[in-house]
Amino acid sequence: MIEIKNVSKTFNTADGDVRALKNVTLSIGDGDIYGIIGMSGAGKSTLVRCINMLERPTAGSVEIDGVDLTKLTDAQLRMIRREITMIFQGFNLLMQRTCLKNVCFPLELAGVNKQDARKRALELLDLIGLKDKANAYPAQLSGGQQQRVAIARALATNPKVLLCDEATSALDPNTTHSILELIREINQKMGITAVVITHQMSVVEEICNKVAILDHGEVVEQGEVGEVFSNPRSAAGKRLVYPAGEEDTAVVTGSGKPVIRVVFNGADATATPLIARMAVSTGVEASIAYAATRSLGSKIYGTMLLNVSSREEAEKAIAFISERENVIAEEVVSDVR
Repeated sequence: MIEIKNVSKTFNTADGDVRALKNVTLSIGDGDIYGIIGMSGAGKSTLVRCINMLERPTAGSVEIDGVDLTKLTDAQLRMIRREITMIFQGFNLLMQRTCLKNVCFPLELAGVNKQDARKRALELLDLIGLKDKANAYPAQLSGGQQQRVAIARALATNPKVLLCDEATSALDPNTTHSILELIREINQKMGITAVVITHQMSVVEEICNKVAILDHGEVVEQGEVGEVFSNPRSAAGKRLVYPAGEEDTAVVTGSGKPVIRVVFNGADATATPLIARMAVSTGVEASIAYAATRSLGSKIYGTMLLNVSSREEAEKAIAFISERENVIAEEVVSDVR
């Protein structure tokens, strides 16, 4: 369990103090793949560096399994960092070392004998699908392959926590998908808790079970991914979910018709669209005034605004839609004359 309690971080610069984090509080459970998302400058990278004390917080505490890292000495931190490893956007491999020797490096620092280190490194290269590249140098690998080696190196000391700081930002979509699948596989097979720092919603949607949205150093929303993304309540959350413009009931007011908001919070996808099924079953024909939905696996998340002709039809529509599991329907505008 990672407990981040009221963490603040202030940097002193020539232009004055910069408050990068402001009273951040998060609980990250064992085995979670926890996404921390926000736009540039939100404080994401500062937060992840505070988790392993590469940056010491100005205030607050970071506890891992009940141990407050802010109270540890530098020597104690070096020991505990074997359990909290990190991968970066830029891979940070040692270019003069082969893949095998890159993975062996943290084991050498930990005092593991060469034979055991080599055995462990080969096992990890096999896990990431690059055992045949053991004697290749990083410059001979693609970006995705380099990141896989970086992941293997991060796993060498059997960590409890894997911190991923924009780990896929430099990769193309297909390679990003393969790296995210690898992180998920590691999480499931090894029980490692992963903290994923990103500005890409697609990354969080693909592998995270929980998410926190950071904005100007503050946590503005947090919770299950489906719940947060299906109905964002903060301005920062709405900017991420609705990049083309925040959904606004104003776009459908003035029509003289009731407006219904439908929120999909992990509803099962079906071959027949919900609105078509409603028309057949109830005779209510609704027009879609706004829709921002997405599928995560076989589940649907997001929001839709519907226009119907009368209050009676609105009541029928809400009753029909509300019967479906993980779907909420409510009337949000009624300017029927």
